[in-house]
Amino acid sequence: MNYTNVLKTFASVGILSIAGGTAFAEGISDLPAGERAHYEMVDPQIPLGSSPLADFAAKNPPPWKIGYASSYAGNTWRASSLKEIMDNLLPAAKEAGLVSEVVVTQSDLKDAVQIQQMRQMVDDGVDAIIICCSNVTALNPTIEYAHSKGVPVFSFSGYVTSPYAINVAANHMQGGYDMGKWLAEEMGGKGNVVLVSGIPGFASSDSFDLGAKKALEEYPEISIIGEIAGKWTDQVAQTELQKFLATNPRQVDGILTQSAQENGVLNAMLQSGRDMVPITLGGEASAACYWRKNPDWISQSFHIWPPAREMGQAWDVMLRTLGGEGPKIQTMLRPVLPYTIEDVNAALPEDCDLNSTDWIQPTADQWWPDDIAKQYFNNPK
Repeated sequence: MNYTNVLKTFASVGILSIAGGTAFAEGISDLPAGERAHYEMVDPQIPLGSSPLADFAAKNPPPWKIGYASSYAGNTWRASSLKEIMDNLLPAAKEAGLVSEVVVTQSDLKDAVQIQQMRQMVDDGVDAIIICCSNVTALNPTIEYAHSKGVPVFSFSGYVTSPYAINVAANHMQGGYDMGKWLAEEMGGKGNVVLVSGIPGFASSDSFDLGAKKALEEYPEISIIGEIAGKWTDQVAQTELQKFLATNPRQVDGILTQSAQENGVLNAMLQSGRDMVPITLGGEASAACYWRKNPDWISQSFHIWPPAREMGQAWDVMLRTLGGEGPKIQTMLRPVLPYTIEDVNAALPEDCDLNSTDWIQPTADQWWPDDIAKQYFNNPK
């Protein structure tokens, strides 16, 4: 895929504007320069136009009933994001008189089940639906159905291609690129890499891999010698990597993995008997604990998928939209935030748990500060 040609094609049909050599969608061009910078490298499938909800008015006054149609519950990331909505965001919104309840469903990665659950939510009278990390196209007819009934849909930590949804997430392609480039430099610009994807076909997983491979292509002496799917689950990633290492005797010099599976990757390497190599980390406290105990192991890590922060961003965008603030664009991306061993030392005690299910995360003000959030809406309050 020639990324530059994709952008030029979009520009030729009026979807993008190009200024100073950088292409921006119509809605993004309305953002301040500092925010536009987060869109300079994006997955070409992400909808980047003006939001169809710019003039949206909620069908009911608050308090609103919210649906959370989750696609999966089987990893620490999903548990942390659900905990954030139920233990922090919902109580605060209830106290403010904005939300009455949150209805939660789980589809176990079955698109047909998630579609049925979302339609049932609409028919049962929810005022908005939050979804996560879904197939980029499978839910589009259901999102359009919800839109026709006055129910906006907000996709977080990933994206859907429906023009009727709002996407909020980190820029996962940029994250993959930054992690890939860091790993390449950590390896001295040469050697063999194993790429541990999340769930192929899902938005954030594919976007990350696109960026990671783009970065590694810049290093001709680096080869990807294996690609496996960790399913965003530590146990799965550990099993799959153990299989790979047992059947592939070639030297491994670095591992590029998504979260929440970095602890499984780390454990697979520790149990393999091979020398430890640089592994990309994205926030799992368990893997960060190993780093704390071995501070010379790697030089840096990256916040790309902070579960509570991504859920908090989706929640804030949803409440602002229901409140008539008018989102400017379809996709609101956040930058990748590096963190260091000093941050880990501050977050974890010396006797930290190598099997922790917690996460190291940036603060809400670091991820989606109010002064930044307002810039994404036409009528901020």
